[in-house]
Amino acid sequence: MSNLLGPDDDNPLGKPQVPDDVQEAVRTLIRWAGDDPAREGLLDTPKRVARAWLEYCQGYQEDPAIHMSKVFEEVGGYDEVVLLKDIPFQSHCEHHMAPIIGKAAIAYLPKNHVVGISKLARVLHGYARRLQIQERLTAEVAQCIWEHLQPQGVAVVIEASHACMTARGVRTPGVSMITSRMMGTFLKDERSRKEVLSLMGY
Repeated sequence: MSNLLGPDDDNPLGKPQVPDDVQEAVRTLIRWAGDDPAREGLLDTPKRVARAWLEYCQGYQEDPAIHMSKVFEEVGGYDEVVLLKDIPFQSHCEHHMAPIIGKAAIAYLPKNHVVGISKLARVLHGYARRLQIQERLTAEVAQCIWEHLQPQGVAVVIEASHACMTARGVRTPGVSMITSRMMGTFLKDERSRKEVLSLMGY
């Protein structure tokens, strides 16, 4: 486990090391699904799957709030909505570990300072790269921005497709789920809420 993320003599490219028990768990799943993990095409699959999941779940290795630590106070008196929309993201549902693929719109009404817009996307990805449900993901992104940027208001809307219902179970492709979290002035003031939702395209 000590070389989980780094290069060593047997791994000069620095690909993540995969413990034997993780590989065996993937082989067990392959057998249970009805295939032979010793088949040529599946020989390296356990390592590939493990490394893919390490990448899918990178969010556990970081605190998304760190992206809110650097702010800018020289904003020229700007005090209107700041909005980043159509941010693509991918996550995995905690119930079936199936992909959640969607987009997010994140807005805030600054009080005394602003943050670099790329940081809003980084906060989203930090929480999305974990096992998630969309409702919690929406709330976590909004709460992080609210606590660390301390704006007048925060609005987060996420729209996503869930493979746990499009590729299995009810098998209904083309369906998307929308969740939202409003805080501060966007929650309390209907006019502000309507304005930000309109800017987001909802």
